[in-house]
Amino acid sequence: MMINLLKYLLLPPAIQAIAVLFGLLLIWLGRRFLGGMLVLFAGASLWLLGLPVVSYSLQQSLEHFPPVSIEALSSADVIVVLGGGRAYDGSEYGWPDAPSEQTISRLAYSAFLQRESGLPMLLTGGRVYGEDYSEAELMQRLLKSGFDLSAEWIEDRSRNTYENAAFSAEMLREAGLSQVVLVSQAWHLNRAVPVFEAQGLQVLPAPIQYATPPPEGLVRWLPTAYYFRQSAQALHEKLGLLVYQLMKRI
Repeated sequence: MMINLLKYLLLPPAIQAIAVLFGLLLIWLGRRFLGGMLVLFAGASLWLLGLPVVSYSLQQSLEHFPPVSIEALSSADVIVVLGGGRAYDGSEYGWPDAPSEQTISRLAYSAFLQRESGLPMLLTGGRVYGEDYSEAELMQRLLKSGFDLSAEWIEDRSRNTYENAAFSAEMLREAGLSQVVLVSQAWHLNRAVPVFEAQGLQVLPAPIQYATPPPEGLVRWLPTAYYFRQSAQALHEKLGLLVYQLMKRI
């Protein structure tokens, strides 16, 4: 829980808010130059992270794997679908919770790959805050109702990407399987693939939703909330990769 708290404090927009508060405090204490620099940092970084051209560069720097070929699936044992969060209102389905937009995208692509290959599926995702249903259970529910498919394995204990890998590998070893097709967003697989490989699995990355080039002209230099969010997500992945390296999880 402490790591999660630090993660939120070190990433935008929390880090900018903290910089502004400390900057204003320093100005009030008479340290005007240092305080002003902190406020300037906060404003400039918010502006830069919202720029389409900056956001695109940050996302592209994480996208190291090409799209998977259907032919390559013949060498795999199982499709592993990583949970990507939940929506805490599934009223459109008549459920208390539902998979997030990111998770639905992963499920849709996994359903396509499953029909092309016939491979079994494993869904991985637990309860981060003690919810009634795990992410994997919600994914299975949507997979059945939306795609008329069912996963053979449900891993419902994990709370992060490292645990996704550790608990999934444990289940697959018991089944005698080791070659996995790993489905997630292109920016996420940069961290997820080495984590799964560290568990002794052979990984075939199956990325989705690559970053699209920003529009031409002046608009690429105008910040928007959408591109700020994409930049923050990219920084989250870079920080996560650094933490896993320091903790020797990859």
